[in-house]
Amino acid sequence: MKPYKLIPILGFTLLLFSQSFNAQGIENARTLGLEDLWKIAETHNRQLKLSDLNLQQSQLEILEAKDRLLPELSIIGDVKLKSKFLIYDNGLFSAPQDVPVKNYGYGVGYNLNYNLFNGGKDRRNIKIKQEERTHKQYEADLQKNNVKYNVAVAYFDLYKFLNFHDFIAAEIAAEKKQLSLIESLHKNGIVLKSDVLRTSVKLSQLELSLSDIEKKIAVSTQRLNILMGREYEEKLEIPYQSSFEMDPITESHYEDYVDIALNQSPEYKMVNSDIRLSEMNIKQIKATLMPKVSLYSNYNYTYPQISFYPYSNDLWGFGQTGIMVQFSVDNLYKSKHTIARAQVANSQAKEKANIKKDEISIQVKEAYLQEQQASESVETAEKNITKTTETVRVIRNSYLNQESLLTDLLEAENALLEAKFNLTTAQTNLKLSHIRLLAIAGII
Repeated sequence: MKPYKLIPILGFTLLLFSQSFNAQGIENARTLGLEDLWKIAETHNRQLKLSDLNLQQSQLEILEAKDRLLPELSIIGDVKLKSKFLIYDNGLFSAPQDVPVKNYGYGVGYNLNYNLFNGGKDRRNIKIKQEERTHKQYEADLQKNNVKYNVAVAYFDLYKFLNFHDFIAAEIAAEKKQLSLIESLHKNGIVLKSDVLRTSVKLSQLELSLSDIEKKIAVSTQRLNILMGREYEEKLEIPYQSSFEMDPITESHYEDYVDIALNQSPEYKMVNSDIRLSEMNIKQIKATLMPKVSLYSNYNYTYPQISFYPYSNDLWGFGQTGIMVQFSVDNLYKSKHTIARAQVANSQAKEKANIKKDEISIQVKEAYLQEQQASESVETAEKNITKTTETVRVIRNSYLNQESLLTDLLEAENALLEAKFNLTTAQTNLKLSHIRLLAIAGII
């Protein structure tokens, strides 16, 4: 991929997070932006800690595989009681010859075995463990991407609900003032009692909605704390009053994201790792058709000497050193189907890689189009805010001049509040859709 293609993507990514979240994080040490939450989660998230333990385990498996290259060495010792040493030199039913030997014995010695050649199985096993460790690293990277995306989802939920809380709280304050005005107008006989009741009902509904939003804020805060590995009820503040500023998105970036995903996506790296593992497994099975050559050595001190004639009640030592060659003839016909099965597994791994490539391409396309749709939704919501704000102003003036009904004013106010909700939702969806695109591409 050409380097100049990365500049717009990385620039957009940096602008996406730096402008909205870093400013207030500097002003208030207790306020945590999305980048801050990601850093905390990378260190304390329990799922990521488990991934680190899996990596440590795979590293130890590599060291274990290397240990198998070392020679096998054992020290042997035994103490034993002996029966009579009878020799039936004239047949089993004849009187035996009682050979005088000690009625106890002992021995001590060592055995050494060092593999010289076994088709490269031991060294290839090290490469397999190293590849498995690489696969675990890709799994850890994927888990990290998932955790960061989940943190972003919970973060923008909290961001959205905090803004909703402020919108409703401001609307309640304004509605209370409006209720006081309408009550005053009712006392002067200008408006009907039903206007007072309608305004009171709306105020009660707003207070109920505020209570519901506060509960959602508590849940989102707890979810974020859990993702960061903190205590459930620990206090958390985010810069939710930051303004959203977005650059326009162009269709030409889609191909760049696909190229990045096919090079950086942990999921795609994992299926390619499976291909390499299956290929090494085929070689490992074929290695059983090769002879095994090993160097062996042993030496033992034994008392008494009753292994060779003439026998003796003295201590004796005997050892051997040599090269042993073993060849399993049965593997010539037993391994046929095992090799075929391993080759099928390799073909399956390649097909899975092709399937994953298609899936990633579709996911990138879907996420990219969702980002475009979210950007269009932001533009529409901003225009709707301007329109509904003006509508509320006009209808409020006309209501006070007795030129329109209170229901028209309440409907316009509800439409404005809903427009504010829609704008905040669209803005958070735009940021979240971009983060999802980065997560699929493996560059979050």
